[in-house]
Amino acid sequence: MSRVLPPPEERPLSTDVWYVSYGSNMARARLDCYLQGGRPPGARRTYPGARDRTPPREDRAVHLPGRLWFAGESSVWGGGVAFYDHDAVGPTPARAYRITSGQLADVAAQEMHRSPVPDDPLEALLRSGVARRHTAGPGRYETLVAVGRLDGLPMLTFTAPHGHAGRPHAAPSAAYVAMIAAGLREAHGWSDAEVRTYLSSVVPRAGDAGRG
Repeated sequence: MSRVLPPPEERPLSTDVWYVSYGSNMARARLDCYLQGGRPPGARRTYPGARDRTPPREDRAVHLPGRLWFAGESSVWGGGVAFYDHDAVGPTPARAYRITSGQLADVAAQEMHRSPVPDDPLEALLRSGVARRHTAGPGRYETLVAVGRLDGLPMLTFTAPHGHAGRPHAAPSAAYVAMIAAGLREAHGWSDAEVRTYLSSVVPRAGDAGRG
């Protein structure tokens, strides 16, 4: 029997956080695959979705102080993966989604190719609060960074456990870049020219990929 979920206005406000995306999850269709389940256009993976499939209460266009960079090899998109270096010089345009701590824990689990489970330790951590940075595991998206507060609620994102300096950089796939571009247009209302200008400043070309 399926669960009947309460409408967003009835959820306890104390469980809400702002999940801040700087990569492909800026596109709402991409985030919806983590919440509702499904496969994003151009991706190789289908996601189970979150335990609570309620849409975000709201979303905001924001800017982070650090830098976007790309590295590794994505099993979902091919090419490099987007990461955020909070200690480097930015800014980085991003999109903040107001969701529950449980939903954020489920997004994080799926980012690491795990299925959401009840009583995820990360959910308990999110409820208790993250002061600045917390590494939940060795994975590429298992470092949680507190990037500020908005409307009295914490703003949190996930990234690699290290910064970009001295690390091999890698060019992302065209499908991945297209999803990031869609998110920039949706969240920030940028024109195609503005999107191209920004992406050309942060996306390494295939022939130029190397150490940062």
